[in-house]
Amino acid sequence: MTAVLAWLGAPRAGSGRHVEVAWPTSGDRGEAADALAAAGVVDHPVLFHLLLSLSRPLLTPVPGPHFLADNLTPAEVLRRLSRLSSRARVRVLVPEGFSRFQVADRLEELGVCPARGFGVAALDRQALSRLGVAADSAEGYLFPATYDLFADAAPAAVVAELVGEAKKRLAALRARHLADFARLEQKYGWDERAILTLASVVEKEAARFEEQPLIASVFFNRLDDPDFRPARTLQSDPTAAYGCLVDPSLESCLGYTGRVTPAMVRDPLNPYNTYRHPGLPPGPISNPGIRTLEAVLAPAATDYLFFVRSGDGRHTFTRTFEQHEAAIGHK
Repeated sequence: MTAVLAWLGAPRAGSGRHVEVAWPTSGDRGEAADALAAAGVVDHPVLFHLLLSLSRPLLTPVPGPHFLADNLTPAEVLRRLSRLSSRARVRVLVPEGFSRFQVADRLEELGVCPARGFGVAALDRQALSRLGVAADSAEGYLFPATYDLFADAAPAAVVAELVGEAKKRLAALRARHLADFARLEQKYGWDERAILTLASVVEKEAARFEEQPLIASVFFNRLDDPDFRPARTLQSDPTAAYGCLVDPSLESCLGYTGRVTPAMVRDPLNPYNTYRHPGLPPGPISNPGIRTLEAVLAPAATDYLFFVRSGDGRHTFTRTFEQHEAAIGHK
């Protein structure tokens, strides 16, 4: 008995590499134990098969994909396969401005769920509709916060938790800024997602929180100023870059490495290119925090139409293109 308990609690001598393994819908435990061994999750498939048999019917592995690691104890492997609430949890920080792609990568890195699975769940329109998101993506609703998530979590459950947090925070924000929500709806026809969309752009453009209301004012001025050309264009590099993440097959996006090129901002085939398409992009390009949303709801009162980074994360704000060019020359 002592030897068995020691084996149950002994971590496998692995590197911590994460492994995606599918538990068969047939429930064949011998087949599953062999698959776990082949994936490098367990060393002794016969012993693990015996463990599975002895734990039955108290513990039932959940059919479908599981996200495990090569350095777990047999007991922890069984807890994760059965999705027990006693299995390991992971502390996950989702920073302000992360896109759904970055969130997916972080979740995979920390062993919560595969990036691919999270990406699919974040695009499940029916599931999003049940969560109160009338959109084709959860982008914008993956609220930036610190979460205590299960290891080997179902991707759909992770999306639901992040979206649920966003919905809760947005409801509180609306209660505080009811008049601002109403003003933006009346003036621009914007709903909650449209506000999230502009906030997501401000989030990617502003390196300092104190400049967010100024940057928000620039975008509103570009939408409103009758002399700004091309009319009602936000002209934001991060939106064009996001379009390349959504559709890397676009010709202007081939070889994209994170740097926005002239070809990208000229490309009318990129629907997120706000140099070529007026108004807001098709949806959020990141997941904004509360302070950024407040900057959009209550922007600074300025006549600025341009800004350029001037160092230390700060920007120089100007009204005319001539002033803007001069500011670029002084960088």
